[in-house]
Amino acid sequence: MEASPLTQQARPEIFQPKIVQLYEALFKDDVDPVGDKPEGFWREFFLLKPDRLALHRILSRLGPDDLISLQSQTQHLFFRAVECLKKGGGVADLHALETLTTFFSAILPKKYTNPSSDIIAVLAGLDQVDAVFTDFVGALDGIIRNGTSMEMRQKAVEVVLSITSGAYQTSLLTYFIQRDLFPAIMKFIQESDAPYRVLEPFTLLGLLANYNKFEFQNPYQLRLNDFVNEATIQKIVRCVGHTCRNLRGQYVDILQDLPEGWSISTTLNMIGLGAIAPGAKANQKPSYDPEVAKQMFATLPGEDAAVLLGAYDFSHANKLFCFNLVALPAEKGEEQPISSFLSLTSYLLQHAFLSSRATNYAHLSLMVFRLLIEDQLLCKRICSDESKVAVRLCRQRQPFLPAVRGERILATSVLDTMVDGVNHNLRRRLDVSLYTLCVGIMLRIISYLSRSRTRLQYHWAELFRSLLSLIRFLTTYAADLKGLPHFDSLLDLVVNLLALSLSAGEAFLPTPAAYDDLFYKVVESGEILVKFRDTYALSDRPSNSIGTLISVSMHYKTMLDSGSSKRNLTSTEVAEVIKQGYETLSIQAKEGLDGWERYREADERTLLKKMARAAVADVQVIVQA
Repeated sequence: MEASPLTQQARPEIFQPKIVQLYEALFKDDVDPVGDKPEGFWREFFLLKPDRLALHRILSRLGPDDLISLQSQTQHLFFRAVECLKKGGGVADLHALETLTTFFSAILPKKYTNPSSDIIAVLAGLDQVDAVFTDFVGALDGIIRNGTSMEMRQKAVEVVLSITSGAYQTSLLTYFIQRDLFPAIMKFIQESDAPYRVLEPFTLLGLLANYNKFEFQNPYQLRLNDFVNEATIQKIVRCVGHTCRNLRGQYVDILQDLPEGWSISTTLNMIGLGAIAPGAKANQKPSYDPEVAKQMFATLPGEDAAVLLGAYDFSHANKLFCFNLVALPAEKGEEQPISSFLSLTSYLLQHAFLSSRATNYAHLSLMVFRLLIEDQLLCKRICSDESKVAVRLCRQRQPFLPAVRGERILATSVLDTMVDGVNHNLRRRLDVSLYTLCVGIMLRIISYLSRSRTRLQYHWAELFRSLLSLIRFLTTYAADLKGLPHFDSLLDLVVNLLALSLSAGEAFLPTPAAYDDLFYKVVESGEILVKFRDTYALSDRPSNSIGTLISVSMHYKTMLDSGSSKRNLTSTEVAEVIKQGYETLSIQAKEGLDGWERYREADERTLLKKMARAAVADVQVIVQA
């Protein structure tokens, strides 16, 4: 009997989707290095739903030299995808966008010998790169601006993000500079229906605006400067606030740090009887070992923190953005955006020492607050009752500042954040730039308060204690600190801030008792101040007011020595002597203690380039996810 033609084929051991078979057929070594695949191959390739994990896995196995040897295949893939984008319609263009995002995120970050020329060879070849990339960027511009759906437009943004982050150190980005995507991106943001949709396009703007901005006049910087559509700006501000709240939540998931009020449950927990405490326990967060928690904190903030780069650039370029960042009210059931932004800053500062990423993002946030405080109209608002807002400040590391519940003037929360920054980053390899920002922001706020004679209800004793503790630290570890860059500027800032507080404290401190307490602390630190002056030869620096601090200390030391028959006075008796001493005290303060230099971006060039690289690395992780 003849064999039936309908023989059953053996089932494969592992089912492989058709699209994965096409990927493997495309990137085989033994294919014709010159010829293209037939038309039917590409039609099927872009009609099938992409398997992005499989494509990324296949491309990840290939090294830079492998890709260069396979450049015919990679070029044909890119050319065909661009053709799909130009034609539009159906699902092919959506699948082409998803494929390109994975393609770029896998091949661009590889370590090429000559990044620009090698990547051009892999994507298009030197002869065709101008024509192909001009068409490519034009097609993306059209989709972002007028795509058939928000999902399609979002996918186009992701493609630009993947190529911008992957090829940031190459000449490919000049095509996105020549073809201005700013109007298309802003139109997408304006028409977006949720904060999460704004995150990627605004992060993209931050990267494009920072590309070689110190080498040439970046058009995206000019666009940020001229932008006046307040409704779109408000969507961006809400997105920044929403993202900051989510990033803070990652810290809180590791260690819950809300100060708890008294209750039966908390009391039972304190004495080890939490098991019998009343109330629901289902939502309690896991408790981590301190060392494990430290390792987890070191991985934070999450990659979405790259949005802070765009927030900094918009703050630097646009006063309308700054006003909305400070003044935009909260939506129902949400935090005010400035509250979330400041809250994240406090978490970044308490954990800045754990990684260079956290330090970089803490710097960016502080630069934004410096820009806000240097705008005198905004500073007035920040220091007035109209700025009252509740801010959740980090309490994950001791020492803790006094917990304040409910709304309070925004300036007090900013001061708390700066004090926390000073208290929690003391180490021998001091981050001078971080401390200069923290102390500089304190100086600018106190300068405004003293000039406007605005008395601010605040725990000033904590701020002055923090500054004098910093002086004690700087004196103790002088051998390690003296050679650090720009260290002299920090010394002047700390001393002059204390001198300004002594000479103008009655203008901004809320009560005479707060003023007395400042003098008490300076007198108490007399010996340290003298040692500090001698260690750093501050008497020889005309820009430094150490003489003011020491003359106040010596004045009271003389009074205490001459007017006391007992060896040790109580703190109450010393306070009484301080009050009496005002009559004979003459504070010889230098002029201009309340002055400060306006922010100049060129001075922070090195730091900002480092921060842009950190944001680029985070965006690479986002697009690969």
